[in-house]
Amino acid sequence: MADPVLKVSDLNKSFDGVVATRNVNLDVRENEIHAIIGPNGAGKTTLISQLAGSLKPDSGRIDFKGRNITRMPEYRRSKQGLARTFQITSLLTSMSVIDNVAMAVQAHDGHSFRFWRPARRDTGLRGPAFTVLKKLGLQDLADQPVSTLSHGERRQLEIAVALACSPDLLLFDEPMAGMGPEESSGMVETLRALKQDNSILLVEHDMGAVFALADRISVMVYGEVIATGPPDEIRANADVRRAYLGED
Repeated sequence: MADPVLKVSDLNKSFDGVVATRNVNLDVRENEIHAIIGPNGAGKTTLISQLAGSLKPDSGRIDFKGRNITRMPEYRRSKQGLARTFQITSLLTSMSVIDNVAMAVQAHDGHSFRFWRPARRDTGLRGPAFTVLKKLGLQDLADQPVSTLSHGERRQLEIAVALACSPDLLLFDEPMAGMGPEESSGMVETLRALKQDNSILLVEHDMGAVFALADRISVMVYGEVIATGPPDEIRANADVRRAYLGED
């Protein structure tokens, strides 16, 4: 079996003595959707923040594409091919859809934001941005202000912004938060399609979506991973049922 895209070894993080992650071990394979589930306060977002680089672990190791990135700054992880979306949308709502994506292209290519106004007419930025929008079915909204988008459309746009950074691994933190059934169904199809070209680590509370999408699932409780395996194995695991999924 090929080496994993991401390998997490004995990762620990505490805040004022409160353990957020304890000896976390997991990996993400190429073109895999690996989901992380667990109750509120289990440490899922803290784990994602450590992987993205916005939080530094107290101890442990993170390897990405065979390279130790444990102490690597967040912006350098992005350059290496790691992209993240957040629980709360972080788009520039006063700008257009394509401008948001083009700025991500610009940042990834290392261009200066001081020249953003003429860059709006730069086909070297807008061309790749439009290609990403088309991949997600957002091309007809390219010139719309972000402020006019629905919640589901904004979630799709956040994925487009992440894809503009040409990632090898996508870290998704609750991408279906606040969505209705129809929007969630559309997001499931989007994530399933992304797996063809990307590896995905997915934190999500929507169990229907998780079990429909995930190749493997890790269950976190009180900062610890108590089980990892394919969906059927996790669903049948007695410890997982007691700790999180329920007995029914």
